[in-house]
Amino acid sequence: MTEAVLISGAWTRGERLRIGGILAVIAGLHVAGIALYLAYAGDLATAGGVAGTGVLAYVLGTRHAFDADHIAAIDDTTRIMLLRGRRPVGVGFFFAMGHSTVVVVLALLVAWGASSLTTAGADRLREFGGAIATIVAMVFLLIVAALNAVVLRTIVKLWRQLRSGVHDAQATERALLSRGALNRLLGRRFSGVVRSSWHMYPIGLLMGLGLETASEVTLLALAASTAAGGQLPVAAVLSLPLLFAAGMSTFDTADSLVMTRLYSWSYRNPVRTLFFNMSTTAMTVLIAAFIASVYIADVLVAYAHWTVLTPYAALAENFELFGYCIAGLFALTWLTAFAVWKVRRYDAAPETVR
Repeated sequence: MTEAVLISGAWTRGERLRIGGILAVIAGLHVAGIALYLAYAGDLATAGGVAGTGVLAYVLGTRHAFDADHIAAIDDTTRIMLLRGRRPVGVGFFFAMGHSTVVVVLALLVAWGASSLTTAGADRLREFGGAIATIVAMVFLLIVAALNAVVLRTIVKLWRQLRSGVHDAQATERALLSRGALNRLLGRRFSGVVRSSWHMYPIGLLMGLGLETASEVTLLALAASTAAGGQLPVAAVLSLPLLFAAGMSTFDTADSLVMTRLYSWSYRNPVRTLFFNMSTTAMTVLIAAFIASVYIADVLVAYAHWTVLTPYAALAENFELFGYCIAGLFALTWLTAFAVWKVRRYDAAPETVR
């Protein structure tokens, strides 16, 4: 069985077990977040008084999963791993877990020190974490954009050869397998890039240090005000970041699983592999490069005082809105590519691909 077949079929038993474990952890986050309300409120009626805050925390986590940098990091990493012959099932989950670790720890610290933490101290903490998160996100997304640019160049070359009749479907499949151009490029030059899903945990951890999005700031404010107001003890306030993490991990995980299945479907046919990857790779390069450029502008404004870039750097404040737009753009691109694939009959014999 070829590598292309291995990554294009139904989930294997091992993959189903891993997915089951991931879903169990996510379910555990939901249960833990809700249980902490009940444990300290004592009954459902009393817990209902603060349940609205928990629902808000969950919605904030869901919104945060659609941040542009989340989608770019998860989707593009999934593509790179599939092109290297691996089918990841936990890219989004481990990214969310790394990000959630920071959120949970910081929210707990803020709630615990709500009465003693000064504004200046909180600002210094956010400034330090923000600098690290910005640099990590900028470098990682630039690497992802460069990887996908290399892949795009190779795919376009193979597609042109296929359309000109130089390659047939079998030759194209051989080019995409272990001795082909894509695997040689990615395997030889970029062997240090994310190789397993869990490698996304430290990436998510470092990119989460900024805690600057509207969702995260609102969550920390909720945790601080709830603790300071005496509505719940600090331990119970932990339910807020846990529910935030539950919402974020649910949709980050769903994002990576959906993209894995979509790309795997395209790999069932070598011609389809080229066409659909070519249709989406250019967009992923542009998206990753755009988000990285916003981070670069932020660094230049903050440390080189290039104030002329301030309006461009401020686009980072709208990453949640951009995330929804990117998700819609991905869906539109796939639907358009599918329509073109059917209309142009690219699934026919190679000699008809013109």
